[in-house]
Amino acid sequence: QVQLVESGGGLVQPGGSLRLSCLVSGRVLSINTMAWYRQAPGKERELVAGVYSSGLTKYGDSVKGRFTISRENAGKTMYLHMEDLKPEDTAVYLCNGNLQTWGTRYRDYWGQGTQVTVSS
Repeated sequence: QVQLVESGGGLVQPGGSLRLSCLVSGRVLSINTMAWYRQAPGKERELVAGVYSSGLTKYGDSVKGRFTISRENAGKTMYLHMEDLKPEDTAVYLCNGNLQTWGTRYRDYWGQGTQVTVSS
């Protein structure tokens, strides 16, 4: 069974930093794209950042220059380094992976999410 587990969320003051981690476990054959999404109360889920198997990255406009996505361990570990955090970054951050397991096609898997709260 494939699982994506996030960690690293918490409460931080405006201007502070946090690093989120996402660990992929289970019988994974191949990993395509990995990404971070976030969802704030009353708002739609939005893409924060994504990283392709090629290493190419993509960022949402609101986080460009402040957040950095990376992956290692054959893509099974993904990080989101967040700097200069703002109150509007407050949300549940979810890990997403487009993965292939043995005998299946690529499909999306999601973690449970980790809460990030930016407040003084």
